[in-house]
Order: sequence, then C-alpha cells, then structure tokens
Amino acid sequence: MYSEYQHLIDLSDYPVSWWKKVVDLGEEIKNDPGKFAHECDGKVMATLFYEPSTRTQMSFQTAMIRLGGQIIGFDNPANSSVSKGETIKDTTKIVSNYADVLVIRHPIAGAAKAASLTADCSVINAGDGGHLHPTQTLTDLLTLQIEKKTLSGLTIGMCGDLINGRTVHSLCKALSMFPDNKFIFISTPELMMPAYIKDIIKANGSTYTEMNSLEDAIGQLDVLYMTRIQQERFASEAEYLAQKNTYVLDKRKMQLAKQDMIVMHPLPRVDEITVDVDDDPRAKYFTQAKYGVFARMALILTILNDKKSSETLRGKVYPGVCCKNPKCITNYEHYLPKSFIYSGDHTLLECEYCDDRMLI
Repeated sequence: MYSEYQHLIDLSDYPVSWWKKVVDLGEEIKNDPGKFAHECDGKVMATLFYEPSTRTQMSFQTAMIRLGGQIIGFDNPANSSVSKGETIKDTTKIVSNYADVLVIRHPIAGAAKAASLTADCSVINAGDGGHLHPTQTLTDLLTLQIEKKTLSGLTIGMCGDLINGRTVHSLCKALSMFPDNKFIFISTPELMMPAYIKDIIKANGSTYTEMNSLEDAIGQLDVLYMTRIQQERFASEAEYLAQKNTYVLDKRKMQLAKQDMIVMHPLPRVDEITVDVDDDPRAKYFTQAKYGVFARMALILTILNDKKSSETLRGKVYPGVCCKNPKCITNYEHYLPKSFIYSGDHTLLECEYCDDRMLI
C-alpha cells in the first residue's frame, strides 16, 4: 500500500544516507538559522498530541514558526472530538485537510502508522507509546555529530527503562547502522532491552552486552544515554516503585567516566540525574534539547520538499491472525488492516504497526 505523501513513521523506512542528509541539514541550520526563516511561508503544521509533551511539542512548533509556517492542533485529546470517541482515521482525515504536515504523538504503539494510511498530508511520528520516537533519534544523531564529531566507533551505554524507552529503541536501531558502534545495556532484568531490538543490532553487525551496574559500566563509555523509569508505562504503582531510583547518575559516578564522555537524556528527568551533574561540561542533555529544534526544522523541510510517495504497508493480512500485543493500535482501532511481515527464518510473523512478533 502506497501513499502519495512522504511520511516519517520509522527511520528504518529510509536509508542511512537519508538520515545523514537530514542531520547535515540540521547542522547547517544551527550554524545559520536566519537563512531558512521563510522556507515554510504559507505552510501549516498540525500537532496532534494525545499524551503530554513539553520538548517534542514545543520544539516542533518552534521549528515551524522559525521556518515561517503556522501551527494548529491540540495537546489534550479531552479538548477535541477524540473525547467523543472519534477514531484516529477520522481525526487525521479531517485535520489533514487543514495542514501540509501532521505531527502525531500517541500512547499506543503503531498509532502514527495508522494515521499515515488515510491522512491527506505528510505524517511525522512524534512518539507512539513505548515503540518508536524517530524525531528524537534525529535529534540524538545531530547531538552526537556535533558533540562527538562522529556517528561511528562509539561505545554507547543505555541506562534505565530499556523495555519501555522508545527513545533508546529508535536510537539503537539507528546507531547499529553505522560502523563499529558497541552498546552496553544497563538495566534490571525487568527493564531489559526488548529481544527484537537486540536482533536488529546483531543483524546490522553491531554488538551489545548487558549489565546491571552503572558504576561498572560507566568507565567504558563514550556516550551515556540515561532514561527515566516511566511510571505511565507500568501496570501498577507497586511495579513502578520496585524499579524507581535503581539507577541514579551523580557527581561521584561521573568521576569514574572518561573525560570526553558525554551524557544524554531525552528528558524529562525525575531523579535519575542529580542536579550537581548539570554543571559538568560533559552533561549535554539541555544542549541536546536545543538541537531538537534544528533537527525538526531540517526534517520538516525534507518531508515537505522531497516529493516522494511512501510505502505505508509492505506485509499482508492473514485471515484470522491478530497482533497479540495488548498495546498495539490494531487492538483499539479495529478497522485497520492487520498486516504482518515474515521475520527471521519464516517461523515468525511481525506486526507491521508495533513490531511485536509471534510464532506461526
């Protein structure tokens, strides 16, 4: 199934050369933002945020305004027809009549993919549940390119909630495509990186190790990517409290790190990085958030200026087969075609919306 519009749902839908083009444009914009001040004159961006956001929403809005465009949308579904039971299909079908590009954040995996099937404009995934966050990944790649001067040959530590962390999922998939990158996953057994991400890393020729101690790992790292334990992703408060405060980066642990290591975090933080780390020159998470505007300016320009169609569904529907993931959009929006792709040795089906796998 094809769309006449170009979308960004998953960075994996594009070659590495496309990602690099966006990142390079982001760096060019950072160095001379005034040059791009009227690139989107007369254009409208709609932001549909079904869950709370500060940086992603505001950086998208700032990006469009700095390009000369205008914004519409909502940041609380209770203030829209969603509260009346309107489907993603109907919401995006209507709003895409008013906009040139639609940015959607949703708590359910695959929601952005669902929106792209019927929207009459380009769709950008601003985060779908614990699944993917490709525009944060572009921000992270831009941060690494500027701060580390390379996207290759790095040892990257991912620490915290790795099972629910859509930012680390997207970034692992991306960085595994660049040569000689190594990953160290630091988490409790309950919060380990999902198997499908580890499979992608191996398939791309990168390596990973798993550890449960931040102190033991930090000295090996070129990049430490901290994540918060996400209370909203847990089934109960008790499960959340059992994991809360497991990993805290503080000034003492920073003394164990390399002098040129950088610390990144998609934010918001809760208590996983103490405030005494903020003044360390290796702390780059606030700078990272600033770079997010440049990355999203570059993405908006690329999506609107590249007149290419997007392949929205590549798999097929198998009669009677449904995704087993309770957090998949196909289990909420029942009109969606339940499309699957053969994975691995043809004994697995992979849901095209949430990437969940099941044996056949």
